[in-house]
Amino acid sequence: MCTRFYADIDKELKPIITAAQQVSFAQQMMISLSRPLSMSGEIRPTDIAAVIAPDKSGNKAVFPMQWGFHVQGLKQPVVNARIETAAEKPAFRDSWYRRRCIIPASWYFEWQHTLLPNGRKKTGDKYAIQPRDAEMTWLAGLYQIEEINGFRYPTFVVLTRKPCDAVSGIHDRMPVILPESKVDEWIAPDGEPEKVAETALTDLVTEKV
Repeated sequence: MCTRFYADIDKELKPIITAAQQVSFAQQMMISLSRPLSMSGEIRPTDIAAVIAPDKSGNKAVFPMQWGFHVQGLKQPVVNARIETAAEKPAFRDSWYRRRCIIPASWYFEWQHTLLPNGRKKTGDKYAIQPRDAEMTWLAGLYQIEEINGFRYPTFVVLTRKPCDAVSGIHDRMPVILPESKVDEWIAPDGEPEKVAETALTDLVTEKV
């Protein structure tokens, strides 16, 4: 599960966010979606974030993207995709094979979920989570191009997986977090996502906030 992450503009993310703000369609995207282009602080679903993806030539670039796929028949945008089924689900299949991206963050947030005797889940404390001894958190995602009022713009989802030991006591899902060394390989249109996903980081640290 991943429905919040944090982008610290004062650290390593500043040049990435600045590059996304300067993309040619950024201002029109802000107007059409009625969302700010700050792309820093606590990022929520439907916000615009700075995302790493290939450009038309296949080279690594940064783009502003809105968080959430709009899927026919659903009122709310879909913000996460399970990595175990993304290659099979109609909403994600094409993006899994052709349009993969990286969402750079400082850390992500999760709320502790406790299973009650009646089967319901109780939401508890909020935690900030990131890889151990890391300044950046590279979230693996998928993207697609959507259209609103005649304007075509990119949207993304964050891939999730079963939790590692450090997270399992907080939630039963966690985002797929890749090492920085695998960013280029993950976004490559002709890459092997299954193989790269096997390098996902599991040594995470959690802090109650």
